This record gives sequence, structure tokens and C-alpha cells, in this order.
Amino acid sequence: QVQLHESGGGSVQAGGSLRLSCAASGGSFRRYTIAWFRQVPGEEREFVAAYRGSGGNTAHYQDPVKGRFTISRDNTQNMVNLQMSSLKPEDPAVYFCAAVMGIILSSLRTGAAYGYWGPGTPVTVSS
Repeated sequence: QVQLHESGGGSVQAGGSLRLSCAASGGSFRRYTIAWFRQVPGEEREFVAAYRGSGGNTAHYQDPVKGRFTISRDNTQNMVNLQMSSLKPEDPAVYFCAAVMGIILSSLRTGAAYGYWGPGTPVTVSS
């Protein structure tokens, strides 16, 4: 079983950058696929990016963040980071990291497929 905790959220001006971190404890970290989701109050949770584990070692992004966000993974530190650049007014949300072991590619963007979640960290963008 893995425990997750996000950090790095905050407020930034449009066009600025933030780096979110997801620290994991417990479990065999390298075997987990770690994803970032975001949610605006009253709206559905949205997939942002994921980094597959267990030798997959590939990054996947939702179209609105491609070219602006970069997900990276450090298995020695049990950490996954999300570097967010060129932040836009549509990016504010609570950002969550999530983990799952053994996910198939077609379910990568589905929040219900992930069994472990962090408490979230808020991101606000001012114009």
C-alpha cells in the first residue's frame, strides 16, 4: 500500500510556472503508475499527466497541457514531479496525484482506475 502527499501548489500569475511534487511512502514505488489529476469545485476530475511504472517508463499528457507541463519521476526518491509552465487562467484547480499498480494503457486517463490518492494541493492563476 502506498501513501501519497502533494506539495508545491500556490498562486502564480498567468504565464508563470509552478512545480508540484508527489511524495510516496510505502509499497514498491517503481511498480506504480503515478498520475496527476485536477479538479475544479463542481466539475469532474480531469486527467493531466501520468508516468507509467514497472518498466513502462513513459509519460502521457492530456492535450490541453502538452508542451506546457512536464511530468518526471525519481524512483530513488519515491517522487513524481509536475513542472507546470505557461500557466493559463483555465489551469487553476486542486491538483491530486494518484497511484495504481498494473494499469492498462486504455485506463490511464480514468480516475476510477487509481486506488491511491493524495489530499491534493491547490493551484490558482491570476490574470
